[in-house]
Amino acid sequence: MKLLQPLLLNLVILINIIDVGGQEKYELSEFLREGLERNYSLQIARNSQEITENNFTRGNAGFLPVIDLSTRHTRSSTGIYNATTNAGLDLHWNLFSGFRVKTTYSRLEELKYLGELSTRLALERFIAQTASEYYNLIQQSRQLNNLEYAVSLSRERYRIDEERYQIGSGSRLQMLQSRVFLNADSSRLARQHEVLRASKIRLNELIGADDFEVLTGAADTSIIVNNNLTYEELYTLTVEQNTNLLISSGNQAISEYDRKIIESRTYPYVNLNAGYGYRVNTSQAGTVPSQETLGSNYGLTLGINLFDGFNRRRELANAEIEIESRELSYQQVLQEVKADLVTIFRSYENNLILLKMEYENLETARENMDIAFERYRLGALAGIELREVQQSLLEAEERLLSIQYQTKLAEISLLQISGRIMEYI
Repeated sequence: MKLLQPLLLNLVILINIIDVGGQEKYELSEFLREGLERNYSLQIARNSQEITENNFTRGNAGFLPVIDLSTRHTRSSTGIYNATTNAGLDLHWNLFSGFRVKTTYSRLEELKYLGELSTRLALERFIAQTASEYYNLIQQSRQLNNLEYAVSLSRERYRIDEERYQIGSGSRLQMLQSRVFLNADSSRLARQHEVLRASKIRLNELIGADDFEVLTGAADTSIIVNNNLTYEELYTLTVEQNTNLLISSGNQAISEYDRKIIESRTYPYVNLNAGYGYRVNTSQAGTVPSQETLGSNYGLTLGINLFDGFNRRRELANAEIEIESRELSYQQVLQEVKADLVTIFRSYENNLILLKMEYENLETARENMDIAFERYRLGALAGIELREVQQSLLEAEERLLSIQYQTKLAEISLLQISGRIMEYI
């Protein structure tokens, strides 16, 4: 027992040295700026967006002609030498196909917009996750400070009881009990260092850090809650600019374009074909050993599909069903977003009320601790009663930190739902 207490205290001191040594501290905006360039999920989202941007071209939609250059050489396998060489340019251009090309171009533009929204959604998630972990780091740092204070109180209590025992005014039982409390508080402090380290690693993981041995801390030392959010404003912003709703609306537009592309097959089509070629034929048979031709050709093709085995009718029916499904999906997302908004906002409101109560409780607990410790010094308070007061103070500090953090999480979620999460950058 005598060896355990100094070992625990030395362990806590060692962890403190390792944690603090060479540590840089950043504000939330600095973490976010760092992660914007290095977070892997964001890089993947940007790559997907770039693909949709590359696809949005007039050529991909069918506005531009297709030009082929080809050449061919053939020889006869019989005993008479006969060879033919062809070379030429061929142009194929769809001039009209029932507005299919124009609709396809609009569809590609909508897909490009959806790619931007997907990147925005990934960005919002990254900001929300990073902000949540940043404030968790602050919470765990504050909890570490509280436990360090608890250890200092227990150490002072142990010193008092040890002195009393040595001069004969106190019992050995009381001194041993104080040592047990000191060891318990020191052990909990050591575990809190690991919790704090895990939070730092998670934060560094989110921003794409290369070296997890170099742990970065939070510059802020307290959790400041925005208590001015209003439901009416959040609701309006959510309906107008929630990213999931915008993506769902974009998917509806894609379904409409798909139906129009199918409908375009009911219209006539006009194609332009043109070519310019060179042909030479060399043969041992006949009076002319070699013939060469050079010239151009062009023409228009007008057609209409009269029957395709009822496939177009089937595809149109499926397209109508898909449009209805996308509308139902939008309504489902809207319902979910509204439900989340109400749930989170009511929790946010309730936590603001609890915060006021816990601030008052903490002030009372601190005052009780000061009075109790002074009475203990004078020998007017039992050790068990002092421990109860000390535990009440620690619990009050923990409750306040927890409610501060939960309120901040609600704030982050509300800003994310309403499309305001970019304010953290």
